[in-house]
Amino acid sequence: MSRFKIIVQYDGSCFSGWQLQKDKKTVQGEIENALKVISGIKNRVSVYGSGRTDAGVHAHGQVAHFDINTRLSNNELRNAINSNTSKDCKIMSVVEVNKNFEARFNATKRFYRYQVYLGSSILYKNQAWLTDNVDLELLNSLSGIVLGEHDFLSFSKFNPEKKNTRCVIYHSIWEKHNNMLIYNISGNRFLHHMVRYIVGTMIQISRNRFTIDEFKKLLGQPRKNVQIHRAPACGLILMKVEYGS
Repeated sequence: MSRFKIIVQYDGSCFSGWQLQKDKKTVQGEIENALKVISGIKNRVSVYGSGRTDAGVHAHGQVAHFDINTRLSNNELRNAINSNTSKDCKIMSVVEVNKNFEARFNATKRFYRYQVYLGSSILYKNQAWLTDNVDLELLNSLSGIVLGEHDFLSFSKFNPEKKNTRCVIYHSIWEKHNNMLIYNISGNRFLHHMVRYIVGTMIQISRNRFTIDEFKKLLGQPRKNVQIHRAPACGLILMKVEYGS
């Protein structure tokens, strides 16, 4: 039995999220079904992702691992999986790794991108938050506030089982390319809905519906179940996951 690490791209608008769900199309389900066909066994081949993206959230570089008996080369295994999954999900690479490798628990840094399109667009309706009246200079002044280590409880979907809500943010910046605003953020870990709550709150401040002081207070005095705006899932992309120092 060998362990393999895969890098996966997928269009989140076509899936009910990463995690396996009964009677729903999920990324994990697609890959596991493909591996079941390839291996020729009746039992499930479990695939473990670096994180569970929600319905509508995309991935450019999701990482996962699984164990399987195969004589296929890495490239042959990649091609075999892609031949048995839909066009909305693609395995970019397959590498055999040490049995100690864990896609989720060994990850040291995760990179996300959030896209905001200024105006109306049919082409971007599933790849960006369509909006207007956004101040880029203000957004970048806000992006620096989240840098470093903070308790992001206020910016997450509350989970009583999640005892540690502190995260370290290494990079946080907004850029503009024509009508597209792009927010890039990286950190050692992210809580459920965290990036979407951060983006939604920043946009609300830009619209004068929330204040900078309130934003800072949510970081300085974290609390659960805060009523703040959550950006739509369609604009979020998991760009890549890094391992090691």
